Amino acid sequence: MKEIIKIKETCLYIHDLEKAKEFYHAKLGLEIIHYAEGKHIFFKAGQSVLLCFNPDDSKHKTSPPPHFAEGNQHYAFEVAKEDYEACKAEIKSKGVEIIDKLVWGNGQESFYFNDPENNVLEIVPVGVWD
Repeated sequence: MKEIIKIKETCLYIHDLEKAKEFYHAKLGLEIIHYAEGKHIFFKAGQSVLLCFNPDDSKHKTSPPPHFAEGNQHYAFEVAKEDYEACKAEIKSKGVEIIDKLVWGNGQESFYFNDPENNVLEIVPVGVWD
């Protein structure tokens, strides 16, 4: 297999897509690519795409193949090092509670917060895995 360039899409399973729209678009500022009420909503996140599927719909699909998950899922957004503190302040100013912070082996910090369905989101600065 050829070298994989990146993960293009990340998928979350969210029952209340209107709350997802309010959170990801209005609070986090992600552009909406496509919205099918009751089925899914897709957001542009930098060069990647965040897919939010209603699992009650997606687990019964025939194409693409059925898929769903339960429980708190996790993914991280990456921001420029110089934007990290401003991003943390903006998240707080929008009423989003920061639930944890970690300092990694290279000395960089990341922070965690929940979306409306308690998925665990993280903000990391560029280089946290270097």
